[in-house]
Amino acid sequence: MRLMIASDIHGSASCCRKMLEAFEKERAERLLLLGDILYHGPRNDLPEEYDPKAVIALLNGLADAPLCVRGNCDTEVDQMVLTFPVMADYALIETDGHTIFATHGHLYNPMQLPPLKQGDILLCGHTHVPAWEDKGRYLYYNPGSVSIPKEGSERGYMMLEDGMFIWKKLDGETYHRA
Repeated sequence: MRLMIASDIHGSASCCRKMLEAFEKERAERLLLLGDILYHGPRNDLPEEYDPKAVIALLNGLADAPLCVRGNCDTEVDQMVLTFPVMADYALIETDGHTIFATHGHLYNPMQLPPLKQGDILLCGHTHVPAWEDKGRYLYYNPGSVSIPKEGSERGYMMLEDGMFIWKKLDGETYHRA
C-alpha cells in the first residue's frame, strides 16, 4: 500500500495544490488527511493564500475520496461542503501486521492515549511538528503541517510504503525514514 498522510491544511489553497501535486508524483493509492482542513483556527496566523473555498474545490475534485479524521478546527459546516466524510474522531488502519490509530491529536495523543496494544502506531497531526518516537509499547508519528509548520519545521507530509514511513518536505525531498 502507498498511502500519503498529511495534516493541517488550514484553508491554504497554494499549500493544498502543492500537496496534491506531491500526491500525484508519489503515485499514492490513497490520501489520509489528519484534520484541520478548511479553517485556520484562532491560534494560527492566516496561512499563505487562505482560501477555504478553493481548498473545497481541490479536495472535492479528487477522483478517489480522501480518508479523513476530524481536527479541532473542523465542524459540521465543513462536512456540508466536503463530499467525503470528515467527522470521525479516529480511523483504524491495519497494515503489515500493525494497527495504525489515526487521529488529529486534540482528543488522543501521547498524553491522552487511545486503547493501543503492543506494537501499534499512534498517528497524529495537530502539533504542526513532525515526530517519530518509539514510546516503548507503541510508536508515535506525526507528519507535521502542510501549511503552518511550527518549531522550525518545514511544510510536509508522510508516505507509508512497503511498511516504511517516510517524512518529506512539500517539494518531495525525503528527510527521515522509520
